[in-house]
This record gives sequence, C-alpha cells and structure tokens, in this order.
Amino acid sequence: MSKRVLKTSLALAIAATSTHSLASGFAINEQSVSSMGTAFAGRSSSAEDATTVFGNPAGMSRLKREQVSGGFAVIHAKTDIDDASSAVGPFSAGGSNDGDMVPLVAAPMGYYVKPLDDNWTFGLGMYVPFGLITDYERGFEGRYYGDRSEVRVITLQPTLSYRFNDHLSIGFGPTINRIDGELSSATLNPATPTTNDGQVKIRGNDTALGYNIGFLFEVTPQTRFGLTYHSMVDYKLEGDTLIRGSGFGPFDGNEYDASLKLKTPESVDMSITHELNDRWTVYAGSTWTRWSRLEEIRVVNEGVPAPLAGNFGNIVEEQNWHDTWAHAVGASYKLNKQWTLRAGLAVDQSPVNNVDRSPRIPTGDRKILSLGAGWSPNDDMTIDVAYSYLREEEVDIDHVSASRGAYRSSYKNSAHGLGAQVTYRF
Repeated sequence: MSKRVLKTSLALAIAATSTHSLASGFAINEQSVSSMGTAFAGRSSSAEDATTVFGNPAGMSRLKREQVSGGFAVIHAKTDIDDASSAVGPFSAGGSNDGDMVPLVAAPMGYYVKPLDDNWTFGLGMYVPFGLITDYERGFEGRYYGDRSEVRVITLQPTLSYRFNDHLSIGFGPTINRIDGELSSATLNPATPTTNDGQVKIRGNDTALGYNIGFLFEVTPQTRFGLTYHSMVDYKLEGDTLIRGSGFGPFDGNEYDASLKLKTPESVDMSITHELNDRWTVYAGSTWTRWSRLEEIRVVNEGVPAPLAGNFGNIVEEQNWHDTWAHAVGASYKLNKQWTLRAGLAVDQSPVNNVDRSPRIPTGDRKILSLGAGWSPNDDMTIDVAYSYLREEEVDIDHVSASRGAYRSSYKNSAHGLGAQVTYRF
C-alpha cells in the first residue's frame, strides 16, 4: 500500500466542493436573494431586510419592525471538458470526459430580526457559507485526481446590534458552524492498472465557532457605508477512511481513523449604498478573502498496521492558494410602490494557481451578471426573485504523478443561479 491512497482520498477535502457557486473557491454567496439581484453589490450597506444578519449585522438597526426572511437559491452548472489526455505508465488511463459534474443544488437561508428598543436589535440567521458537490461520471478519465466530493457547512448565527446615534451602528454575532464531508476517488490497482480501479472513501465532520462583526456608517440619510468581517473558522474533521478493491491483500476493505485540520478563510466585505432620488439607488462593493490560509492539506491517520505506518502517518499535499478580491456594482429602480427592479455586475478572482489546479477545483476568474425584482403587495410582505449568469475564463489542467499517472484537459465553466425569498414584517 502506498502513500498515494490517502492523498487521493483526503487531499483537497475542502476544495472538493463545487467550483460553480457564485463566489470563488468553495465559498457560497447566496445568503440573500435581495442582494443577489444586484450581484451582491451593497451587501454590507443596503440593510433592506432580515438577510442583513449575514450581510452586515449592524444593518439590523435600520429595521424598525420585527420580521422574518427565508428562501433558497438553486444553482445549475455546466462544464465542457476539451483536449483531454491521460497516461498511466505506457498506457492511456482511458475513460470519458462528460463534464457537467455538478448536480442541481439548492442553498437555503432563513433569518429573524426583532428590535428590542430604540438602540438594541436581536437577530438570528441560518445559512450555508461553504459547500456543494462535484460528482464525475463513473470511468471519468481524470478519476485518479478526483471522483466524487460532497462537503457542506451550515451556520447558525445569533446576533445583536447597537445604534449609537443617527450615523453609527455596530453588530456582532458568534457563528456555530457544522461541517460534513464525504469524498471518494479511484485508485490504481498495481496488479491491473487502468482496468480494475480501486476506491478510497472518507467521511468526516466537525462543529466549530467563529464570529461576524459589522459597522454601518450613515453619512447622510441618502448615503451609507458598510464594513463586515467574517472570521476564520478552524475545523478538525474526524472520521474514517475506507479502502477497497485496490489489490492490497489483507488490508483491503479496512477502515482507518482519519483526521483533517482545515480553516475556512476570513473575509472583509465593504460597500456603499447611495439613493440618487426616490426611485434610483446605486451600490458598489468589494470583498477580500484570505484564501492564502489554504497552503496545504495535512492528513493524520490512526490505527494503521505497523508495516504501513511509514506511508500512513502525516500525509501532506500542497495547495498554495492566494488571496482574492471580488468587485461588484449594481442599481435598483423603484418602479412604483409595489415593484423594485435590480441589476448588477461582478468580477471575482479564483484563488487557485495554474500549477496546482486539479479536476476537483478546475476554476478560473469569473464574471457574473445578475437581475432581480422585489414585489411588495402590501407593507407587510416582500417577495424577491433573482437570476444570475456566471462564466469563467477557460482554464487548463496539467498534472503528472508517478502514483496517479498524467491527466491534461481544458475546462469551460458556466452556471445559472435562480433565487426566491419571502420577507414578512409583523
């Protein structure tokens, strides 16, 4: 048994989430459909409904009525894989390159806000900040570098905000974060390479704490600036690794205790909202994310038999991600008392470098166009809908490994996002 088995199964565990969310890396942007309509420009400064619990907890101070907001965003991704080739020693690895490895997925969200007095406001949010799925077809040509991956993070955030005066508010909330993951990869059978693959599967989970803090500066009644900090969250996933069908004799089919430390990155979101008049509002924002925390994936295995301990101690795979910036501009137009129309454009850098890009994370820099609308049939209810189209630059994968062979291809990624949200005020 060789070191490649666990590297194939556990490496890139957090990066194994879908590359087609509407944010870079494995982050998910869809915590607010009303913000989705402007491509999330103004997310930390608009404070239009209870979704500001995530966007900027200080914005709760602007909400004068008790309210709930809930909804979901559905993402449909498409990938074309071209110019693919592979090799395992003197042989081709063989297989297909269908692409479209991301199934239809939905990201839910729910929020509650209650003003306590003229200064204090309480809020509670539940949302999905990271996750999604990649699931290649059976016999995918790049299967030794990635097969199926599912990682989910669900966050619960109780929050308080305080309004100092007409210009300054602050909000703070701890986050309780639950991560679950299941990953599988094909492995080379040394007896029959390329014709009788084995499989390695890992499952793990953890719960960890973080926090969000935000500031809202209302420069004038028409202009406000928001700043939000989402903290890093430090996880240690505990689970097991199953190895089967890999030609490893008495150790085949065994499970081993496994642990993986990872940190989801902190981010800073800053934006400005300006009401030009009674109908037009414009938004602009930027988000910095510290993806450089993902320098490597380090796996620790326990309970491995002594003859294999040298290969199954600390397993390390370099990632070398870099920090990213995302920028967005948007506008809304109040057509009448019932209808508000929205539009936005965003650009988002990929944290993945060209050398380390793999089939699990074949992502590049992206552009996003969004359209949205809000309908308020009365003063108590608002229904928001939004549509986003994402297109990435074409990127190449070029990997060669003594244990996993070679795989080269080009990826063209795009995605459609559709969201719906209801806000009810008491």
